[in-house]
Amino acid sequence: MEERAKDIWLLHFATFFFFMGLISINPLISPLAIIFGATPLIVGSLASISSAVSLIFKPISGIISDRGFKFEVMLLGTFLAALSGIIYIASTLVQSITIFAIGRALHGLAMAMFFPASLSTAVDLAPPGRVGETLGWRSTMFGISQLFGPAFGGFIADMYGFTIAFLLTVVFSLIGFILVFIPYRKNKMLVKKREKGKGFKIKSLTNIAFLIASIGVFMNAFAYSNVITFLPALYKSIGLGTSAFGIYASVVGGFSIFTRIFGGREADKRGPALVASVGFGLMAGGFILLNSFTTPPLSYLSAVLLGMGLGFVVPALQFLALGNLPKEVRGFGASIYTMFFDLGFMSGPVLLGYYIQLKGSYEAVFPLLPIITIFALITVQVARMKK
Repeated sequence: MEERAKDIWLLHFATFFFFMGLISINPLISPLAIIFGATPLIVGSLASISSAVSLIFKPISGIISDRGFKFEVMLLGTFLAALSGIIYIASTLVQSITIFAIGRALHGLAMAMFFPASLSTAVDLAPPGRVGETLGWRSTMFGISQLFGPAFGGFIADMYGFTIAFLLTVVFSLIGFILVFIPYRKNKMLVKKREKGKGFKIKSLTNIAFLIASIGVFMNAFAYSNVITFLPALYKSIGLGTSAFGIYASVVGGFSIFTRIFGGREADKRGPALVASVGFGLMAGGFILLNSFTTPPLSYLSAVLLGMGLGFVVPALQFLALGNLPKEVRGFGASIYTMFFDLGFMSGPVLLGYYIQLKGSYEAVFPLLPIITIFALITVQVARMKK
């Protein structure tokens, strides 16, 4: 059991470094696209490419994972993430938005490989009665990457340029590869027996908890994707550096850390739907504050509420979706669940990017976000009533 705990933590840290490589470049996408001469619609499209590719390939990733190749799929994901960083570097050297878009697509494929496999593995290895807590710790690794990643990437880009910032994506992804490889090599018992779909039943994914969690994560991603896409674009358009949004995103990540473990434990005790409801309520308040205070330093007040809300929402929805799924379908279930996350991140910036282009102002998007989040809050109540 102690050996198993060590390996779980190695995978938690691998999750941290994978997402550091991903999140540290989020504040750079919009400013770099603007430098390349992109319109708001193109800015939104660039932000969505990775989610679109991830959406397509996640079912394949999930099926492969359920046949006993979870670790191999995670290793492939970290390798592809490192390769995407190399392509980002090439795009800055030749000033090509097309090459940058190819890098975003490859990073989307990396997400499709790593994200569902790491999520379902966390549920598989969780001690009995502590699924929420384990997902809370995994989510905390994501939260820490949110805390340090955006500000770190923004400051590095401001001080040393985009090329060095993208080089960090390569380094972080390769560290993640090593951290997955260690438990894969030293403890073959963690690699599940390779079964060819034995017991696989697609109808397992039609339970109400899984459906509500999937809808909830879609709306959450739809709303928050517009913050990380168009708030840095707004700051760039009014003359602020990339670090302005980097600090905002880091505040979100920092305050989410305070609630992720607590939220996971409370989900074990009180049920994930209640914890997710609290989270969506906090996020709605954060979006309302963002409409009142859009620019720093007062905009960071909204980041506090958004971070705390995300800390409750993320592990609770994961638990709601996957906690009661049969083990033989959990990898595929994780892929479908995270597809809704990608669908939100893909459609949000594109649809609202077009809306911004019609309105002529990046600020036009922010009044829509609390409405979307409140609707998510209402939807989660269905799962509570069904329980």
